[in-house]
Amino acid sequence: MKRRTALKHIAITGSALAASGWLPAARAADTIKVGILHSLSGTMAISETSLKNVALMTIDEINASGGVMGKQLEAVVVDPASNWPLFAEKARGLLTQDKVSVVFGCWTSVSRKSVLPVFKELNGLLFYPVQYEGEELEHNVFYTGAAPNQQAIPAVEYLMSKEGGGAKQFVLLGTDYVYPRTTNKILRAFLNKKGITDASIQEEYTPFGHSDYQTIVANIKKFAATGKTAVVSTINGDSNVPFYKELGNAGLKATDVPVVAFSVGEEELRGVDTKPLVGHLAAWNYFESIKNPVNAAFIKSYKEYAKAKNLPNADTVVTNDPMEATYIGIHMWKQAVEKAKSTDVEKVIAAVGGQTFKAPDGFTIEMDKTNHHLHKPVFIGEIQADGQFKIVWKTPAPVRAQPWSPFVPGNEDKQNI
Repeated sequence: MKRRTALKHIAITGSALAASGWLPAARAADTIKVGILHSLSGTMAISETSLKNVALMTIDEINASGGVMGKQLEAVVVDPASNWPLFAEKARGLLTQDKVSVVFGCWTSVSRKSVLPVFKELNGLLFYPVQYEGEELEHNVFYTGAAPNQQAIPAVEYLMSKEGGGAKQFVLLGTDYVYPRTTNKILRAFLNKKGITDASIQEEYTPFGHSDYQTIVANIKKFAATGKTAVVSTINGDSNVPFYKELGNAGLKATDVPVVAFSVGEEELRGVDTKPLVGHLAAWNYFESIKNPVNAAFIKSYKEYAKAKNLPNADTVVTNDPMEATYIGIHMWKQAVEKAKSTDVEKVIAAVGGQTFKAPDGFTIEMDKTNHHLHKPVFIGEIQADGQFKIVWKTPAPVRAQPWSPFVPGNEDKQNI
């Protein structure tokens, strides 16, 4: 009877603790919460949903191999719905209510800029997985996508080269927000330095979700009649689908006017008839078509995950650059936590620099010891009829990021950061 009474007392105490909120906290101590902050609805869902998926896959893999410091990772997924102020609100909730140790998320620079004050105020930690315009270096952020010298500059150099078509005129076409405008400011300065005058550069922006590209493509065609022209596209989100469809409708082939895109990869091309687009280009730091054992395993894991989780169109899922950057970032955070023996943000930040990871891109990738950016290889790929990319140019080794572009006045003394 005494034992039964004791057990009854424990059960009652347990119920009281649960009601007071103590037990959930105790259970939380057995896991490490991590935030996933990506648009799963709205104009950016076409690009960001796959990043949420690959993040969850990576977390499952880490948990299956023993977790982090013996604890399982618990993902907290939120949807900011392509609403930039909502990104800040959701980030604040992840840090203050959900008490996550790290956040993996954002795609557009406007969403990243929206959350930066929150991460600084609350001393949170963000891993940002998408190419961007640079001109930024934050203590609380690690950038696993490309800086301009790891994507935009090499792409334009290629277009100007003999093998890239020898372009003498450029159309800088983007979505109207900070990333395209700042990237194009850098590219215009670079082109001017290479002898391309402003008269040979056209620059145009469209809002998020824009769908009517008929006039814009007609103007590109007219401009191209005056000299060898290339288009640099920083269009983001689902606007890429009508843009590429209009290129096809207008018969604007890559042999006439090549388009190099910085935000179009395998995932975005899933919604497009790619046959008229064969030969147009994208510049990234990873393509699914790269052949090596690490990439083969990465692709296999994601395809198996998609089927196991019954993801939409699971039979046709693809991998892409920001997915690889997400995968690398989560693993580097794990390694840093284990090195620091803590999830404390300051200790983890100190441990991330110098981390290395054998990546699907075929290189052992390093996080720079000082500038919070990855050293990354650069690849330029041609769109193929099956929606994949044939690599036509690449760097022989990873390139160190220059977050502060040397083509922007005032940045000359920031190159060794």
